[in-house]
Amino acid sequence: MSVILKPASHADVLDAVKWAAAEAHPLDVRGGGSKLAFGRPMQTAGLLDLSAMAGITDYDPGELVMTCGPATPMADIEKALSDAGQELAFEPMDLGPLLLGAAVEDGGQEAGMTGTIGGVIGANLSGPRRIKMGAARDHFLGFKAVSGRGEEFKSGGRVMKNVTGFDLSKLMAGSFGTLAVMTEVTIKVLPRSEKTRTVLLMTQDDGPAQRALSDALGASLEVAGAAHLPADVAARSGVGYVSGAGTSVTAARIEGPGPSVEHRCKQLREMWGKQGKVEELHSMNSAKFWAEVRDALYFTGERAGAQVWRVSTAPTAGPGVAEILRRETGGEIYFDWGGGLIWLALDNQMNAAADVVQQAAAHTGGHATLIRASRDVRANVDVFQPQPAPLAELSRRVKNAFDPNGVLNPGRMAAGV
Repeated sequence: MSVILKPASHADVLDAVKWAAAEAHPLDVRGGGSKLAFGRPMQTAGLLDLSAMAGITDYDPGELVMTCGPATPMADIEKALSDAGQELAFEPMDLGPLLLGAAVEDGGQEAGMTGTIGGVIGANLSGPRRIKMGAARDHFLGFKAVSGRGEEFKSGGRVMKNVTGFDLSKLMAGSFGTLAVMTEVTIKVLPRSEKTRTVLLMTQDDGPAQRALSDALGASLEVAGAAHLPADVAARSGVGYVSGAGTSVTAARIEGPGPSVEHRCKQLREMWGKQGKVEELHSMNSAKFWAEVRDALYFTGERAGAQVWRVSTAPTAGPGVAEILRRETGGEIYFDWGGGLIWLALDNQMNAAADVVQQAAAHTGGHATLIRASRDVRANVDVFQPQPAPLAELSRRVKNAFDPNGVLNPGRMAAGV
């Protein structure tokens, strides 16, 4: 890259983007670099390194709100919240282990890459608790930013209900740095649950899984995580009860006050006990298991070379979509979000079987995202689900409104956008 800019303040970011806009100098907007290989490769002439824009600037546990710089490492945020007995309820995933090799291929450094709160919001990353607590965008209260025009603006604030102007927070979440450079973000936090347990159902085949998950989610159990691992995926778990089962494993997480968790787990064990063998994970093993599910750790290690897709669909359509994906691609899958999120790993295929995967998702009104593949593959396929023509035109107009000269992460989400 010919130019490397490392701003240390909002004013520095404003000056940098003004210069880039005036010179039509496209910039790679980067915080920690852990998601460098998430999205299409970009053709940029410079790097806007936001790593100095870090630190928690305002956090009052009593207010359940935190404000920080966009490059604040997630590890720092999680420690501060843990010390106060709180957490990010949307349970953001850490893509670092999944993307490490691909990120190095894209020009990142193997050592020192770290997930940041700006990256989490920019990619709208949410974990298994999404089925109960919503997505990252639902906990994103406000921000300060500089648009690709070199104009500073802000949206939202430190409360959930803020109706002044447009709700730009929802627009910025999931925009992958293509619209504006955030210089400050404010997020909602919540108290950590007193107790967490996970009930496991072991079955010889995958057939009962969707029924079991539907039963759990439809009952008054307040399930905070619902996943299913086929036997070949379950065997890679670092949790002995899961890897040693020798069967498919369906899991539901129960959180809350101790007596309530005990009661709801008992109800779930009785419900699932009619369908197969039931086990229960307590705090440490439960946390380890859901971290594996959240971060797709089953597709690291011996599966580090596989192409990886994330397919979102209606939970009831999940088994049908998964069957098509297995049959047409030969890949392996597991389910999160009660069957509504399918993780798919493929042995390297031409164009990562994009046509098959995206058509299968679109058939049920869902969408597919290519999370991991080589740089060449990501340059030649639609990493994100292709949009219908009217929606694609709207996206183009939004991009043009915020960044008419295409200087912020050009081409990362779609060619020419």
